[in-house]
Order: sequence, then C-alpha cells, then structure tokens
Amino acid sequence: MQTTDLRRPGVSRRAMLAGLAALGCVPGQLRAEDVVELEWKDLLPEGDATLPGELSGVVQHDSADLAAQQPPATGVRSDWNGMTVRLSGFIVPLDYDGTGVTVFMLVPYVGACIHVPPPPANQLVLVTTTDRPYDSDGLFEPVTVTGMFGAAATSTQLAEVGYAISADRVEPYAG
Repeated sequence: MQTTDLRRPGVSRRAMLAGLAALGCVPGQLRAEDVVELEWKDLLPEGDATLPGELSGVVQHDSADLAAQQPPATGVRSDWNGMTVRLSGFIVPLDYDGTGVTVFMLVPYVGACIHVPPPPANQLVLVTTTDRPYDSDGLFEPVTVTGMFGAAATSTQLAEVGYAISADRVEPYAG
C-alpha cells in the first residue's frame, strides 16, 4: 500500500482540507448525519428506564452535604464513545476564562448539584469547551452541547460524573 505525505511541499493546506472535507474528516465541520441526538434517558444502562426514587422525593436542604446524598449510578453506557453527540441540559459552571465558562457540568434539571442532591453519575456530563469559552448567562442556563462524547468517570467537588463531552459547540437551548 502506497502512502502519501500530505505535509510535503506542493500539497497545499487548502487542498489537504478539501480532500479531508470530501471524506467528512475535518474537525469542527459537523455534518447533521454524523451527529447522534441523545436524551438523558439514553445515558441510563439498558433496562434502567427510571431515575432513583431519592430524586423524586422531598430533599432536606439543611442536613448533610448534597454531594454526599448522590445516589449510586447503575452503570454507564459506552455505545456512543468517540462519536459526536448533541445533548441539551443545564449548566453548572466549574471553571472560567474571564467571563466565559470553560468547564461545566451538564445536568438534566434545574437545581441539580447545587440546590438538590446530584443525580447519579450516569445522569451527569462534564463538558470542556475546545475552541473558546462559552459566555453563559449564569447558573442553570439551558444549553445544547455538541461534541465528542465518552464514558469517563470523574470526581468533582459537587458530584461524581459518568460522562464527558469535548464541546465543539455550545448554544443556548432553542427548545
């Protein structure tokens, strides 16, 4: 099999990108058919269709640390590891660059991890922005995130997290 060194003189960057674009391989250029639309229920293991009962009841806000009340996850799914996905949820900021959020947890409902116990790890996604920080309107802003997805156990001060997205795009939720 013959290989070609695309870095050699004579092959312009434009020609190389045009060739990769024709194959659908250029990072940052997402084609709609390449993006998997996910919902929060999709992140639960097969056969587990409900959230734990602890999340549906009344929460004692003045008792223990909320992170200590996080229910255990029943597992994570690896079906979409390495794929580009789109998922909507609410921002819980973790790190900033100036006024923009660079790292945040994407949570399925308002109040998660701050005002009520965190959902199980399989219902939390750690998002890192890849190109530039996202100018958030504040805590629990509804957004849609598109980017590379993977199961990735991570521990934060607020909760254990089961998934991660390297975000190519973060947009206000359009409903």
